[in-house]
Amino acid sequence: MILSSTIKRILTQLRHDPRTIALIIVVPTLLITLIYFMYDEQPAVFDRIALTMLGVFPFIVMFLITSIAMLRERTTGTLERLFTTPVGKLDLLFGYGVAFGLAAAAQATVAAGFAYWVLDMTTAGSLSLVILIAVANAVLGVALGLLCSAFARTEFQAVQFMPLVVAPQLLLCGLFVPRAAMAGWLQAISDVLPMSYSVEALTEVGANAEPTGIMWRDLAVVVGAVVVALTLGAATLRRRTP
Repeated sequence: MILSSTIKRILTQLRHDPRTIALIIVVPTLLITLIYFMYDEQPAVFDRIALTMLGVFPFIVMFLITSIAMLRERTTGTLERLFTTPVGKLDLLFGYGVAFGLAAAAQATVAAGFAYWVLDMTTAGSLSLVILIAVANAVLGVALGLLCSAFARTEFQAVQFMPLVVAPQLLLCGLFVPRAAMAGWLQAISDVLPMSYSVEALTEVGANAEPTGIMWRDLAVVVGAVVVALTLGAATLRRRTP
């Protein structure tokens, strides 16, 4: 009951924020469209890049939205008031995870459906697997956003975590340079960054008609990273007043 109430509260907040809804639903679709026109004469390149971006965009968007939303909960005193009620840390964290996970599912479904059915993106694997991995990556963004919000005091500081948390994962996930072609120390860093595994999982879907063991392993790593981030995030949720 407490968890469902928390999810309902967060979804209600989202529903009354059209700009956030547009950021979640509309912006990824527009960016995928931009990529389509960039590679209009190279459909194979578009398929490869757009497939990866379907996993990357949810991560970035959800990280940004969640870090700012949780920071507001902390700085406006909402978190303090919630902790005077029966709401526990896990209720709050899982409430955010489920609520934004539902938003991510809508985002991934719209963006992937648009890419497949309007922009003619093709992959060997199924659309449902692409959506599943995209949602997992979005929830990872939620978990990391919740964690990073604990170290920010203003919304501007929360945004500043993007170059620190998001940019290295974008650069080292294999999108620009194959991971196998990187220097050994860069490969070692890439191996501990969860986005590397989500990109690899999407690559597996793009190249294989059936789910592969590598894909399931990579998805399990992403889910494990979500659990670790949420656990660390729970440690930052505490009352600041007696």
